[in-house]
Amino acid sequence: MRLAIGVCMLMGLVAGAVSGAYAQQPAHHWAIVVHGGAGVIEKSALTPDGDKAYRAGLDRVIHAGAAVLDKGGSAMDAVEAALYVFEDDPLFNAGKGAVFTREGKNEMDASIMDGSNLKAGAVAGVTRPRHPISAARAVMEKSPHVMIAGPGADAFAESAGLEMEPPSYFFTESRWQSLVKQLKREGKPIPPRPAGVPPEGATVPVASFDESPDMHRYGTTGVVALDKQGNIAAGTSTGGMQAKMPGRIGDSPIIGAGTYASNQSCAVSGTGTGEYFIRLGVAREVCNLVFYKGMKLQDAVDHVIHKELEDLHGDGGVIAITPDGQLAWSFNTPGMFRARLVEGGQVQMGIYRDEP
Repeated sequence: MRLAIGVCMLMGLVAGAVSGAYAQQPAHHWAIVVHGGAGVIEKSALTPDGDKAYRAGLDRVIHAGAAVLDKGGSAMDAVEAALYVFEDDPLFNAGKGAVFTREGKNEMDASIMDGSNLKAGAVAGVTRPRHPISAARAVMEKSPHVMIAGPGADAFAESAGLEMEPPSYFFTESRWQSLVKQLKREGKPIPPRPAGVPPEGATVPVASFDESPDMHRYGTTGVVALDKQGNIAAGTSTGGMQAKMPGRIGDSPIIGAGTYASNQSCAVSGTGTGEYFIRLGVAREVCNLVFYKGMKLQDAVDHVIHKELEDLHGDGGVIAITPDGQLAWSFNTPGMFRARLVEGGQVQMGIYRDEP
């Protein structure tokens, strides 16, 4: 009898200790990091009004995601909400601001990944979903696949009940004029102005960097987030490379290259010359260094961007976050549109290399 009582008491103490340990675990502070593309972004390339407009855009994006997290929403929902704002802003190369192929069409890519379960979805070469990031999430949640491309992806997005637009919706005068200038510079034919678009008119202060022969390489949007439950997620959305060949797909919709998330390591979204990001598997490489080598997040992103990517003569940048709240970004270009926010803190924002 005494033995039985002793065992029961011991089990009770153990149970109490275990429940106490769980009860004492601190709640996670949410955090979010966003990027709007990396490239030859210098102060001389943007007017003061352009600089102000981009910063205002980044502020809207990060607060859209933060609002979800602050209410206890998931990292996945925060990533999608923030990317919605990017995709509706013609300043950024995603959704409404997508660049054109050499044939004068918009072909968009997006991907999203849930770090809590490694589920992921992606679309490539879509032309009609207003929010490609939602099409990517629908692939993850409503199909047995990870990536769907081209007309099939458009049809799937429509069947999933997503908001669809005619191709003319994605036309912006600024992106069109930037395409025309590049094709003229390269001596390539100018495609006819797309059907159903307005007559030539005003442009917005898009960072097109017309003096740079590499301007077409840049422009992607991405978000990584940590929610109050301790889960992380990543998402990336882009119009791709300006004047790209029809059907070209970069790293943004490729899980492990432009996007990756695992609660065991980190969440990453990239921007830059996608061909190099694909070859290196940049997003997964960062996570591998964190998981297998135990590197701090900032050290990992710096190693991949400034060592591995540069060794291949690649260019671009990444943003990243870990479940324990480490935040990082790194880029080897003159600038990257970027911002981050931690629960209870102030937004940290930068565009140029000489900003924190």
